Amino acid sequence: MSMGSFALFKFTVIIKYIYLWDVNEVVRSMTGYGINTLDIEKSHVTIEVKSVNHRFLDIKTNLPSTLHFIEENLKKVIKKYFHRGRIEVYVIIDNDHFIKKTLTTDWDLMDQYVEQQNLVKERYELEGVPTLDLLSSIPELFSVQEDDKYPTQLGDIILEKIECVCRQVQKRRGEEGRNLENDIKNRINSIHNMLLLIEERRPQVINEYQARIYERITEFTSHLIRLDDHQLHKEIALLSEKGDISEELTRLKSHIAFFNETIDLKKPVGRELDFIVQEMNREINTIGSKSTDNEVSQWAIKIKSELEKIKEQIQNVE
Repeated sequence: MSMGSFALFKFTVIIKYIYLWDVNEVVRSMTGYGINTLDIEKSHVTIEVKSVNHRFLDIKTNLPSTLHFIEENLKKVIKKYFHRGRIEVYVIIDNDHFIKKTLTTDWDLMDQYVEQQNLVKERYELEGVPTLDLLSSIPELFSVQEDDKYPTQLGDIILEKIECVCRQVQKRRGEEGRNLENDIKNRINSIHNMLLLIEERRPQVINEYQARIYERITEFTSHLIRLDDHQLHKEIALLSEKGDISEELTRLKSHIAFFNETIDLKKPVGRELDFIVQEMNREINTIGSKSTDNEVSQWAIKIKSELEKIKEQIQNVE
């Protein structure tokens, strides 16, 4: 293939595989797959990019020896498209006609070998001559030299092709990300609605809690001198305050608002969302531990369950 043919082929590859990418995509998953193939001369090239979950960006490349020189540039291309996830890149060349292989012989070593063998024959009065089978079994005597054809041009084409495959993976991550985003937002909305129910019940819970405290104190102090009503009500108020969940509810609603703002940011938000969910879990655990009401306790359990499912989903958000 001439240099002019290579340039024309390279231009064709770029035009054929570039497609529009929705730059407004926000939430992306970390799972995706892309593949493309091309034929150059008598060689068939396959390029695959796989993406799975990972806390950070971890790039693994599997390249033929012909393309080792493009590895650093390939990683730079990957970093343009992805911020988190384990990215595995495979480039496979079938019938690699880009490498011309030549068998060479180390004649100096061969001469030494034959000379030493003759000395052994004379020393021990042995007969025979070294056979071709015996000589070919000695790896040091023969080696295969590789002569790359068009390495730079091939590397440029592969890098352009990697860009196209990355766009495929990015598009699929975006499609799955939309499903993740819808599911997560629905669960956050469900949590918000349950918090509203808890808030509505809170005044009744406080009154019932105060009444139970009053009954218990009255029961255990009935044989004692009559307590001062003012002091009694003050003690009841202090005990009730320990079981009050108003601060936790306020913080939890604030976390939900921050979560909704963060998930709509035009940047990778997976780790930030994970941190916010941890804070939400802390607040709902406190509400559950303080609660003396069955309904509130049940809602707290349901909220914790929803948060756990959200946390699982966020593990796949870039």
